[in-house]
Amino acid sequence: MNIFIDNKSGFPIYDQIYSQIKSQIINGTLKEDEALPSIRNLAKDLRISVITTKRAYDELEREGFIYTVAAKGCFVAPKNIELLQEENLKKIEEHMQSIWKLAAACSLTEQELLDMFRLMKEE
Repeated sequence: MNIFIDNKSGFPIYDQIYSQIKSQIINGTLKEDEALPSIRNLAKDLRISVITTKRAYDELEREGFIYTVAAKGCFVAPKNIELLQEENLKKIEEHMQSIWKLAAACSLTEQELLDMFRLMKEE
């Protein structure tokens, strides 16, 4: 598992860890039931606080991406198709909001946007 911390990104460290692990689960880099590094080992490897790592793991568990087995550690949860679909819908909505803002700045109409989308689909 590869995690990169960017101290200049402006995003909290726990959020960077959370986002990168979540992304690796969604894209299949981390497989179902695969063991994650212990909270202490990940904190040590990244040279950050155990509390920060625990916060990221807690958030992943709360959202159903990982599960914890007492005295054994944290593991990648079985993929929940509905959860993954919801994640993708959320990303699409975020992109659509950006598109609407850009379209408004260029004075594009809804029809022009739909025409652009249809052309892209045909390619």
